[in-house]
Amino acid sequence: MAIAFTLNGRTIDAGDADPHQPLLHFLRGRGLTGTKEGCAEGECGACAVVLVTRDAEGRARYQPVNSCLLLLGSVAGHEVLSVEGLAQGGELHPVQEAMVKHGGSQCGYCTPGFVMSLFAEYHRPGREAFDLEAISGNLCRCTGYRPIRDAAASLPMAPAEDPFQARLKAPPPELALVELANGKSYFRPTALADVFRLQQAHPAARLVAGGTDVVVDMNQRGLRFDGVISLENVAELLGLEWGDSEVRIGAGVSLSDVEHFVQGRLPMLEQLLPLFSSRLIRNRATFGGNLATASPIGDGPPALLALDAEVEIESAKGARRVPLASFFKGYRKTELGTGEVLKSIFVPLPLPRHQRFYKVSKRKLDDISTVAAAFALTTGKNATIESVRLAFGGVAATPVRATEAERALTGKPWNTESVVAAAAILSRSFSPIDDHRGSAAYRRAMISELFRKFAADTQGGAT
Repeated sequence: MAIAFTLNGRTIDAGDADPHQPLLHFLRGRGLTGTKEGCAEGECGACAVVLVTRDAEGRARYQPVNSCLLLLGSVAGHEVLSVEGLAQGGELHPVQEAMVKHGGSQCGYCTPGFVMSLFAEYHRPGREAFDLEAISGNLCRCTGYRPIRDAAASLPMAPAEDPFQARLKAPPPELALVELANGKSYFRPTALADVFRLQQAHPAARLVAGGTDVVVDMNQRGLRFDGVISLENVAELLGLEWGDSEVRIGAGVSLSDVEHFVQGRLPMLEQLLPLFSSRLIRNRATFGGNLATASPIGDGPPALLALDAEVEIESAKGARRVPLASFFKGYRKTELGTGEVLKSIFVPLPLPRHQRFYKVSKRKLDDISTVAAAFALTTGKNATIESVRLAFGGVAATPVRATEAERALTGKPWNTESVVAAAAILSRSFSPIDDHRGSAAYRRAMISELFRKFAADTQGGAT
């Protein structure tokens, strides 16, 4: 079986090309050098391309992604657009025209990536105004962002007769099972039963969700696997449900789709997700991957710990649910055993009254946390604390809850005296490390200061 997909309107047969290589390298090898490599880790957006994907209602949409983090095997059956495919009949696309008119390009290296992100935003169904978040994953080091923003703001609604707009009226591609077992094995199953079968047949293969962490290691550290099993198209991992007693988030749902799903309903995740890297990354990243990689500085775990989340783990032998608080077993180690897959994340209802997520980093957006903190608290009569969860990332070998401080707060009034006592406990509860992002002393100070900020933000009835 070969990798076949549509590229700029033409069917491409990739033949025996390495399915483990990033799409970026494949494109440039074919002479499509408009797509650039800037960082090879998803931070600059110079490599952005657009996929035709399925939204939550099953409709087609244009979704920009980092091609440096998208393995070639993943695009089998997809429709891909690169910057070379936008001009029609010798006429620039309106996004390209706007960039020219407003002086949005100087050296030009970043321009194709900006154009692709703006293209997807231009054709976003229901767009009434330009969303600046659309270019949050694209970096420019010489033009400055004002002319690019001006170009974006000048874009009218896409006319219905535009051929790219018309494409969205048709269904998105149906992605089938992919099994490439010759040379470098690559598999993209569509059901958990196939995942378990492939794991048994290829025990050394690496499970990959969105690839926004694993593929960085492949690019930057030369990490290679005997095989890859992609989880991005497994039906059982893609659901989102708001029930009576809990919210279920499929482990394979992109964070962008989660962001849309929780809007106006789940404040903790509403606060977290805009700070979680960039839209380009969130279009591929998943909570399943963020939890399974068990990074001590991942942004998702503290928020989900504070919400008292549980995870569902499944294997060929059956399913089990585990509190997220006991899921992390050590640095980069989790409860997942051989042959097991993280299937779902469950957030119990009703939600805590007060929810806050705070992130300390060198940049406000699109950066790795030095310290992340998530706090959830519910008070009852006379502002007495009925339940409280205090969770942190970047202060220990794993994401962790401050259980001693939680016990000290429970049953106490939510007032200054309780805050001072809990902050003293927090200041001695962790032994953070020194690294280039922050000293141990700085991290220790942030632990208690963020908690004090939470108190200042919520005492007096603020939600």
